[in-house]
Parts: sequence; C-alpha cells; structure tokens
Amino acid sequence: MNQIKIGKFISNRRKNKNMTQSELAEKLGVTDRSISNWENGKNMPDLSLFEPLCNELDISLNDLMSGEKVGEKEYQKRCEENIINAINYTNKKLEKHNNFIGLILIILGVLISITAIAIFPSESSWGSIYSTFGAIVSLIGINFFVKRLTIGKRLACNFCYFILFMIVLFLIDYIGVININQAPRFVTKKITGENVIYYDTPFYDVVRCRANKDNEVYKVIKNQKYDVEKIDKFCK
Repeated sequence: MNQIKIGKFISNRRKNKNMTQSELAEKLGVTDRSISNWENGKNMPDLSLFEPLCNELDISLNDLMSGEKVGEKEYQKRCEENIINAINYTNKKLEKHNNFIGLILIILGVLISITAIAIFPSESSWGSIYSTFGAIVSLIGINFFVKRLTIGKRLACNFCYFILFMIVLFLIDYIGVININQAPRFVTKKITGENVIYYDTPFYDVVRCRANKDNEVYKVIKNQKYDVEKIDKFCK
C-alpha cells in the first residue's frame, strides 16, 4: 500500500466533507495527531478503523486502500490487489511488533545475567542460576526474530545463540578467576580439604590454596580426575 497516496486521499476527502482534523478525530475516537500522521503518510489507520473511516469519508474500503476512487471496470482487479496488500501490511506490522518484543527480551536477558554476576558473590549458586536464566530469557527473544525460518534452522539458531551466550558467561567467569582471584561460579562439584578448596567446573578446575586467611592463591588447572582424599597435594 502506498501510504503517501492514501494519506493525501484521506486529506482530500476530509476537506471535501468540510471536516477539520479535530472533527474527524472526534468521530473516530482518535487524536488529532493520528489524523495528521495518516494524512502525512507516516503511518496507516488501525485495521479496526478502516470501516468507520470509510463511512465518514463516504468511500469504499477499496477506494481507501487504493488511495483514489476506483472505477467499476477495474474494481475487481483493484480489490484483489488490495487484499494482497492488506495481508502483506498486516504481516509486516506483526513482524515489526514481534521484533520489538524480541529485542526487549534479548536486552532484558543480558541485563539479568550481567546483574547476577555483579550482585551475587562468586561462590553463591544464585549467580550462576540467574545468569543461566538471563540466557534463557534472551534466547526467547531470539525466537521472535527467527519465526519465519524452518524448524530446523530455528533450532540451529537457538542452539548456536545459547551456546555462544554461555561461552561468554564462562569466559567472564574465567577472567574473574585469573585476574581478581575469585571462585568460579559455574561449579559442578566443590571439595574442601584442610588448606585447599577444589572447584570442579565443566571446562577447567580451580584450586584455592589457603596458606592463611589473608593470603589465598587461586590456581587454574586442566580438567582432570582427582582423589577427594588427596586434594591437598595441589597446594604443595
């Protein structure tokens, strides 16, 4: 649909009816700004307003969507074209709405994960729980952008995005361990010895050697098998 052409048509019909924008707005239950936006081609009336708008301007729905009075000879052809245009317009409007919701969810998910990392202590399980929850919320947002893809491609996109998101979280966690001496968040098992705490994570292990309360050393080692009874050897 040509919004500029339709807007000019609405404006001309309104003026032919000797109506101001305010009068037309009052009859349709909208604001003056809405009428102005229609006539300037910035946006279209809501579909629910098409029929009452046509009644007020004394035109047919076919005329409105064509942006001009349609003659009898081409009425059927224009009608078919306008139906297709209306479907495309509705789909684009729905897609735009879905993309907006998706973007909000993606941003919200990222903020939840960042906030969880910033607020909760590294050894608190809530940090990893809320970080993962943020990843899931963000993943839901991605779904709004890939709705038009086939199921296979959608699953592939979702899987890749979630894995990438979690890799970033693990990378941030790893940087925290080696740069500011903090315990890892994503721990599958935690073992405490006499002077050592052993953190088993999915990709690497961390040994926290406690020489004294004021002097602790964190060592990142390869993911390996270990004897629960002999973990103190890692700090010798």
